[in-house]
Formats: sequence, C-alpha cells, structure tokens
Amino acid sequence: MLTDVQTVEGVMRYIREHINEPLNRESLAAVAGFSVPHFHRVFSAHVGESAVSYVRRLRLERAGRKLRMGAVDITEVALAAGYDTHAAFSKAFKQQFGLSPSQFRQIGCTAATQLLRKGKFE
Repeated sequence: MLTDVQTVEGVMRYIREHINEPLNRESLAAVAGFSVPHFHRVFSAHVGESAVSYVRRLRLERAGRKLRMGAVDITEVALAAGYDTHAAFSKAFKQQFGLSPSQFRQIGCTAATQLLRKGKFE
C-alpha cells in the first residue's frame, strides 16, 4: 500500500508526463485514487500549492523556456500552455513571473533562468 506522499509523487510524475493533456482536480484525484477533497488536502500539504496551481506553474515555466529558446509567436506558446487567448496567457504569465512574455524575452539568459527557478522578477 502506497503512502500519501508516494501517491502524490506518482501524481506529480503523471502530471509531468501528461502536461499537454487536460488536467483537472477530478482527473488527478482519480489518478491518486482519492476523493477530490482528500486529494486537494494531501497534495496541497505535500507540495505547498494546489494541483491546479502546480499544473499552471509547470505549463508557464515550460512556456518561459520556449520563449527563451526563440519561439516567435506568443499566441502559439499561449495555446501550447493551455490558454485560449494571448491576453489570458499574458495575464497569467505576468502574475507568475512579474513580467509580460514580451518583457521576459528581452531579459538576459541568466536572469530568465533565475526567474524560471524562483518564480518572480524583482
């Protein structure tokens, strides 16, 4: 029998392996074999953020890496990150990193890498 920690780590691995697919609390709770409320409590306690926030953060970090690698069309990056519009993506990106996607592309590589690791531009 798996411990809650082992189950959450398995869900985190599942998220990383299925990051391009729709992922919501219900589907992730099913992967864990937990009810949604129990999954939310256990995941948040172990990871320090909700599963939905974790998925969002991973997708935005991946989007940031794509922008640093020279992705030209921000809308394509936004769609790949699961956002329906450039505006929604830009808002979420700025909330996560403190910079718009365009501003993020303009900072140096070292600063961008540090930002992706710590989460906010200061």
